[in-house]
Amino acid sequence: MTRIPPARTVFRGLPHSVLPRARLLAVLPLAGALAACQSPLDYDLRGQIGGFNTTTAAQSATANRPAPDARGLISYPSYQVAVAQRGDTVGDVAARIGLPAGEVARFNGMEPGDAMRQGEVLALPRRAPASQPGAAAPGSVDIATLAGEAIDSAPLTSPNAGSVTTTEIQPVPNPQPAKVQSGPEPVRHKVKRGETAYTISRLYQVPVKSLAEWNGLGSDFAVREGQYLLIPLKEQPAAEVTPAAAAAPVVVTEPGAGSETPVPPSASKPLPEEKVEPAAVKPAAETLPKPELPEPTRSSSAAMAYPVQGKIIKTYSKGSNDGIDIAGPAGAPVNAAEAGTVAAITKDSSNVPIVVIRHSQKLLTVYQNVGNITVKKGDSVVRGQRIASLRGGDDAYVHFEVRDGFESIDPLNYLN
Repeated sequence: MTRIPPARTVFRGLPHSVLPRARLLAVLPLAGALAACQSPLDYDLRGQIGGFNTTTAAQSATANRPAPDARGLISYPSYQVAVAQRGDTVGDVAARIGLPAGEVARFNGMEPGDAMRQGEVLALPRRAPASQPGAAAPGSVDIATLAGEAIDSAPLTSPNAGSVTTTEIQPVPNPQPAKVQSGPEPVRHKVKRGETAYTISRLYQVPVKSLAEWNGLGSDFAVREGQYLLIPLKEQPAAEVTPAAAAAPVVVTEPGAGSETPVPPSASKPLPEEKVEPAAVKPAAETLPKPELPEPTRSSSAAMAYPVQGKIIKTYSKGSNDGIDIAGPAGAPVNAAEAGTVAAITKDSSNVPIVVIRHSQKLLTVYQNVGNITVKKGDSVVRGQRIASLRGGDDAYVHFEVRDGFESIDPLNYLN
């Protein structure tokens, strides 16, 4: 900015006869500027200061994270996350939602005793079991939850089978499913080595501040390798309704009214009479009697043997049916699919027994809906050994599962 010298400096050396006129000429521009200030000022500076534009900021605006339920769960159709409270550790959050602390910690690359910030998010390896009374289907049971502690503590070999007694678990109340969020589902990003909150925010074009608020990050926006982050959802603009469209009346036509059906070309002139010769009829192929094929034999070289000789009435479907149902005659033997150790004997919410056999450090088989159990927890069993019997009536079937740790696997991969 140019510094204006004092008036006495400007007019120094001028004759006294011209000073009044010079001073008047100097004041006239200032008076004009003051007169211009009497009119209203236009404060709209859009497009006049270096191309200033707020379009990018408006397009990157994000919605708020949904509020968790009483246990800190936010549920989506494909996954769940848990939100920590003040003073929580990973083990505290896992205990509140009903999942093993070690499993939750490993899934998030943490330890059960690690402290968490208020509002920090933990991804869940599977859906958390409900703990409040509700209206779940009778007999439903989370095998991994009911037998989890027994599976983790069961020995690979039986040191003293006679001293172990059957584990009894009281029936649990019917669970209430968690409320699933409606609308779009946020992307769940797993942090890789070298990534930062800033690189992830640029990758998904969301503000880093929103990324931190959604995931409970600290003031330094630090992330760790293996951490799962929820990518904030962008705000959806409301649909604009023009006044003309809102005021336009809705025209309702009666059934059968509307546009006229065009007249077909054949209506104006009848088709000529034409005699069409029938196509040559091929002689019917000689039908041979269908041979009776014997039922396929189940190979003894398979990794596991069928626990019941019967018919599969329900196939494997991950998430809805984590095993297969095999029906047979009432009282038929239920055999161990492979050699192992009885890891747990428990009951589902309908008081129906469940037997769990460990075959290796992580491989397990589950036999649900059985009766007359002939083994005890800690017993060593061999392939094909009878461990229980089928129940009577319509319940003469066994629900058979194969699990790698807590992850279910299609049993037919091992039986065929």
